[in-house]
Amino acid sequence: MRRAIFPGSFDPLTLGHYDIIQRGITLFDELIIAIGVNSDKKYMFSLEDRKRFIKEAFANEPKIKVLTYEGLTVDFCKKINANFILRGLRNPGDFEFEKAIAHTNRKLSEIETVFLLTSSGKSYISSSIVRDVIKNGGDYTGLVPDAVRVK
Repeated sequence: MRRAIFPGSFDPLTLGHYDIIQRGITLFDELIIAIGVNSDKKYMFSLEDRKRFIKEAFANEPKIKVLTYEGLTVDFCKKINANFILRGLRNPGDFEFEKAIAHTNRKLSEIETVFLLTSSGKSYISSSIVRDVIKNGGDYTGLVPDAVRVK
């Protein structure tokens, strides 16, 4: 079985994430959306909300599971028997950053990183931009799946 994880904080899930996940499920038998938990980080959305956003957005996709983890991503991969890490690339800066992480992960394990380019119409979207729009009362609905709604 080709099992991959798509790790991130998903604070919140964006249309960029959604794009990578939708295209990633065609490559793998199972795709685990792995929400990393970092106790030192301040999140806008609770862990429960972030899990709910993802589960609702992919409610009709049986190949997707949502799990949380702490610590090294490669250790989590080993724990759940995932052989691949899926990552999205929006720009050259993402590539340089993600390349260094992928090389480190390969040094620490046998886990391969698979990169997908974000679709051009979504490459400008990031969680930090979405959070800023939300904080300032802007219309964020065109940047996130319908499941992501601020109450």
